[in-house]
Amino acid sequence: MSAWPELKRGDNGHLLWAGADTVELARRFGTPLYVYDEERIRQACRHFLRAVSPPAPEMPPGQIFYAGKAFLTLALVRLIREEGLGLDVVSGGELYTALAAGFPPEKIAFHGNNKQPREVEEAVRAGVGLFVADNFRELDLLEEVLSRQGRSQDLLLRVAPGVEAHTHEYVLTGQQDSKFGFDLASGQLVEAARRVAKSPVLRFRGLHCHIGSQILDRQPYLEAARVMVGAMARVKEEAGLETKILDMGGGFGIHYLPEDHPPDPAQVIRAVAEEVARGCRERGMDIPALAFEPGRSVVGEAALALYTVGAVKRVPGLRTYVSVDGGMGDNPRPALYGASYWACPAARPSAPPEEEVRIVGRFCESGDVLIPRIEMPRLEPGEVVAVFSAGAYQYSMASNYNRCPRPAVVLIGEGGKPEVIVARESYHDLLSHDRVPPRLR
Repeated sequence: MSAWPELKRGDNGHLLWAGADTVELARRFGTPLYVYDEERIRQACRHFLRAVSPPAPEMPPGQIFYAGKAFLTLALVRLIREEGLGLDVVSGGELYTALAAGFPPEKIAFHGNNKQPREVEEAVRAGVGLFVADNFRELDLLEEVLSRQGRSQDLLLRVAPGVEAHTHEYVLTGQQDSKFGFDLASGQLVEAARRVAKSPVLRFRGLHCHIGSQILDRQPYLEAARVMVGAMARVKEEAGLETKILDMGGGFGIHYLPEDHPPDPAQVIRAVAEEVARGCRERGMDIPALAFEPGRSVVGEAALALYTVGAVKRVPGLRTYVSVDGGMGDNPRPALYGASYWACPAARPSAPPEEEVRIVGRFCESGDVLIPRIEMPRLEPGEVVAVFSAGAYQYSMASNYNRCPRPAVVLIGEGGKPEVIVARESYHDLLSHDRVPPRLR
């Protein structure tokens, strides 16, 4: 328990989350179950906003866009709006969710490396505040749609800065060999900027980069800042465009394991701001407003996943397999890129460890492993296990593999009251989009 000082136990010894008994939550709502702490989300939002208000004395106030891909529901959109953040969406579905929840379109930034024509139409029609262009085809699509609708659009150009963060290769996004952004080294960025400068419907507002996810070191951010200031200078010199907004993306790491030590995002933001300001002064350029796009660092540590233990298989001399009623269907991250997690029994979180186990899922894949190795007390069928830092890129990546319904999600607000924000899927939901041709009836 000392590794997680924020964890609390009730009088009965059960793990509490946002004041609620996790064993009782599992009994009431079933498992698998995702449980979000509303106050932790709000605190994270406020922490980021304070960090950019402004990030450095000589800078204009910055902007924070919540990265909706981490986790997005109608309720969460309302919460993000109340806290005053902007919203980063990467698909027509995320945009639709935001608009359905009443989020102001002028505070939306629309990302994505292969936006579909229909999505570009929807974004322009909605009046999104910023369009983050990723490639030349998008510039073609956007100009065509804007001309047809008689509109113009504020725009950021996404840059592939050639900076590699120290993270898994599947979540690296800033290196030169990437599907994302206009390449800086080969001159693609300058070519794109010149084109935007000539466009009657595209309004250049600045540059964007994103170097990766779950970054536990601030150094890659500082390197990216230096590169992006250089990119600002090239765009100004060779295309005559002044960068008003420099969006440095997100990727701030969180605690997944007791030994993780992510830097405070506010400290990273301040360091980046100082680096950008210094570089701009040296080049005689105006200092832009900074923008950041946290997702994982807003919701990741604010949620846990609850599972019920089923089969326990002890193989003498090898290992103990503890099977739970979820797995890669609701959390594919361990199978995709070896994501790590920490867990404990919900009814006895401080019980001393008795054996090393492998926590596995219920899906028909040998790779369906949630936690490869963890010391646990002896677990028995029917016990509830809590997996921490489960708020980002789990439910949003969930599937119906093996025709399993997706879990429910509850949000715990003031006073420890849990409220369902995503209903558990039913078997009927699984069939709701199936169609049988007449010849097979």
